[in-house]
Amino acid sequence: MTGKNMTQNKEAKFEDQLKKLEDIVGRMESGDLTLDESLKLYEEGVKLSQSCTKRLEEAQKRIEVLLRSSSGELSAVPADDDLKPKKPKK
Repeated sequence: MTGKNMTQNKEAKFEDQLKKLEDIVGRMESGDLTLDESLKLYEEGVKLSQSCTKRLEEAQKRIEVLLRSSSGELSAVPADDDLKPKKPKK
């Protein structure tokens, strides 16, 4: 499997997990479930939520932006640092 296909499969898996989580929330919000059904879905939802959060955190760690310093060197910095408002130079 190529790198692109593996990435697409991971994205699809994440999307599938997110969709399933949304479905669980919708079913729970309907109010048509027994307590046991609600508890079972809640447990599954918590696991899905934790999995999705972990995958998002991992993706965020991998995202890097290349910046060119004043000396012309390229360096990688986390995307978070690049998105923070810059203070004007005096």
